[in-house]
Amino acid sequence: MVVAIRLALHGCRHRPFYHIVVSNKRSKRNGLPIEQVGSFDPLPNKNNEKLVALNIERIKYWLGVGAQPTKPVISLLSMAGILPIHPRIKYEASRKLMAKSNAATEETEQEQETNE
Repeated sequence: MVVAIRLALHGCRHRPFYHIVVSNKRSKRNGLPIEQVGSFDPLPNKNNEKLVALNIERIKYWLGVGAQPTKPVISLLSMAGILPIHPRIKYEASRKLMAKSNAATEETEQEQETNE
């Protein structure tokens, strides 16, 4: 049996909430899990924080047994320090940073043009 650590979608429309679960890889996304090992709230709260709760002991156990985390779970676990940072995460972060800096420079150029 191939076991995966993945996100199970809960919550309501326009307000997603995910449980980080260990389940059979062939089962449905929200199917009956073997174990719930954490939760993830992707929408920022009033302090602009995305909340993640992890049961690190159980996650390390399942990784040691051979459970395969999915890409979103890999990014969450690497940001938590359980797994090494994946190169894809560094690449995406650099792309977002470049996009923000390009937008900021375009904004300042437009302001300078309007002031002249």
